[in-house]
Amino acid sequence: MANHDPLLIFIDAADDAAAYPLSRLLGMTVAADATVLMKFVSSIGSLGTDGAAADIVTITTTADKELDVFKGIAEKIAGLRRPNKDIGYVTICDDVNSVFAHKNILSCTLALDT
Repeated sequence: MANHDPLLIFIDAADDAAAYPLSRLLGMTVAADATVLMKFVSSIGSLGTDGAAADIVTITTTADKELDVFKGIAEKIAGLRRPNKDIGYVTICDDVNSVFAHKNILSCTLALDT
């Protein structure tokens, strides 16, 4: 049976990584040219109970390719949710091993709610 709440994995350094269940994704926004923010319910701090707390993953993209990155991430997630898939996770950004969910993702940084 496929995992219906797959993990989204982000690695921005050898000792700096995060994995969030898809259900904790609040949304994606374009913050500026070549910058996509993925906002998650906080994994620490208030756990989002104050309404403002969130963990933010900043994804740097190729300029003017933010929409392509949105679609690429959505396609990867949809692929995990197909019947007979048992993977349970997708690496969105791994700066250490140069593994990205879309060809226009260049890097990522993590900012945890405190």
